[in-house]
Amino acid sequence: MSATAVKRTLPAAVDSDVVTIHFPSAILWDMDGTLVDTEPYWMAAEKELVESRGGTWSAEEGLALVGQGLEFSAAALQSSGVDLSTGDIIERLTKRVLDQTLVHVPWRPGALELLKETRDAGISTALVTMSMKPLAQHIANAAEERLFDAVVTGDDVARPKPHPEPYELAARLLDVDPASCVAIEDSVPGLASAAAAGAVVIAVPAHVAIPESTEYSLWPSLAGRSLDDVTSLYQSLRAPQALREDLV
Repeated sequence: MSATAVKRTLPAAVDSDVVTIHFPSAILWDMDGTLVDTEPYWMAAEKELVESRGGTWSAEEGLALVGQGLEFSAAALQSSGVDLSTGDIIERLTKRVLDQTLVHVPWRPGALELLKETRDAGISTALVTMSMKPLAQHIANAAEERLFDAVVTGDDVARPKPHPEPYELAARLLDVDPASCVAIEDSVPGLASAAAAGAVVIAVPAHVAIPESTEYSLWPSLAGRSLDDVTSLYQSLRAPQALREDLV
């Protein structure tokens, strides 16, 4: 397993039980579409590759791949006439998107600010993306400071989103219970993955509409959102549960 993690410790004055009940143990971030607005980069790369092989690729076809694992995306491109292996397609798409992020990293509104506030508060963070490691590591290091204690990428898991394995692995690397984490996602597959892992889930739509659901809380944007908003949501869902368990 090549996922990376750096162990952080809570300040001595902070009791771990207090963190579990009143504050999340960790905040787990999706990357494409949630932390950074790279979905247009991916859709452009897909379109270029399909058209280079004589095929056609619509915006709707690109949107249908948002949040899916890259092997799923590669199969869709092969169905549209791309006569390359799955590995070759993934490598070419990743390189094209990476090249674009080397020119400009398109942070989503409010995302970097919330991430930095979380880091300053001493709460662990993980990046949980189905993109490959070179792109994920570039984004993780793009702010010229350490943003994540763990990075889970598509090449770290056997079962990509919507399976819970990516978020379960992130929690394991951080040595926390997934149920004590908050996950932030922008896609239906990602939301399903985080919810199945047991996290408190925040949906922040980007390019694909997200329906209302009891599985997650729907926020139109992270702009103007703070760590207080995240912890308030976490407390509203987890503190009553802890109280019920204490009464049993």
